[in-house]
Amino acid sequence: MVRKVKKKKARMRRFVTFMLMVVIAAFVYKFINTSENQYIFEKEYDDRRTLDPISKIEADTSVSISPNKLNSPNAILIRLKDHTILMQKNIEEKIYPASLTKMMTAIVAIENLPNINGKIKLTNSTFQGLYEADASMAGFQPGEQVRAIDLIYGVLLPSGAESCIGLADYIAGSEKDFVGVMNQKAADLGMDNTHFENSTGLHNENHYTTVKDLAILLSYALQNDTFREVFTSSRHSTGPTNRHPDGITFYSTMFKGLSNQSIIDGEILGGKTGYTDEAGLCLASLAKVGKREYIMISAGANGDHHSEQYNIIDALAVYNSIGK
Repeated sequence: MVRKVKKKKARMRRFVTFMLMVVIAAFVYKFINTSENQYIFEKEYDDRRTLDPISKIEADTSVSISPNKLNSPNAILIRLKDHTILMQKNIEEKIYPASLTKMMTAIVAIENLPNINGKIKLTNSTFQGLYEADASMAGFQPGEQVRAIDLIYGVLLPSGAESCIGLADYIAGSEKDFVGVMNQKAADLGMDNTHFENSTGLHNENHYTTVKDLAILLSYALQNDTFREVFTSSRHSTGPTNRHPDGITFYSTMFKGLSNQSIIDGEILGGKTGYTDEAGLCLASLAKVGKREYIMISAGANGDHHSEQYNIIDALAVYNSIGK
C-alpha cells in the first residue's frame, strides 16, 4: 500500500514538472517572437524613414512669412538635420521640374561612374537636337574629351544639356537607358509622384514631379560629398582638353542671380535653378541660417531668364524669415 502511494506521488511530481516546462517554453517562445516582431517593425520603420525622409510633417512656427506671399505657387522649406517641414505650399501638386531634373542626373552619374576623374568623349550625337530645342549648354564641343567630374560641374553650374547626355551615354549606353536608372532611383527614394522622360529637364508632358519629391531627392543627394561640393560651388574651371587647352570656367546660374543679395545671420550655400515656359522659374537651394542648414524647393514662379528672378527672391524672403 505504501509502495502504491509513493508511485502515485512520483507520477504526480513528473506531471507537475512536465506542465511547468510547458509553461516556461510557451513564455520563452512568446518573448522571442515578440522581440523578433518588434525588430522587424523597427527595421521597416527605419527603412521607410530612409526612403522618404520628409513624410512626417511637423508644425513649426519659426518661419514668419506666409506661403501666400510667395511668387512661387509651389514651395517647401525643410530643416535638413531632422527633415522637419517648416513651410509648405502645394507640395504634392504636379509640377514640371525643368533643369531641377539635373540634380537627379548628377547624383545618378556620381553613383554609377567607375572613375570620377576618367575622361569621356563627347560625340556628334551627344549634341543632336539640343541647339534646336534651345537647351542650355556648358560650352563643350563635339569630339571633346572631358573628365567626368568636369561634366558633373557642367550639369549643375551652367546647366549644360550636353554634359547630361555625355554622362548618360557613357554610363548607360543611351539617354533612354540612363533615364530608366533615374526612374528606378526615384522609386527607391520614395519619390512616388515623379516620372522622368529625359536627363536634361526639357519639357515633356510625362516628365513631372512635386516639390516634396524634389526635397526628398536633394536631402538625399547632399549626403554625397561629391554632389555637395559641386552643388555649393559658385564657379569651376575645368582641366585642359583637346578642344579647350585652357579649360572652361563655369559659373553657377543661381549665384549669378543672387548678385549682392544675402540673408540675415546666414548665407545661401548652393543651389540649382530651372526654367521652361511650362515650368516657370524654379529653384532648389541649400542655406545655413544660424547654426542650422535648410533646403528649399520652389517652382512655377512667373518670369523668365530676362525678368526679375522671382524664384531667388522667394528663397531670400523665406530664409530671412526663419526665427523671426
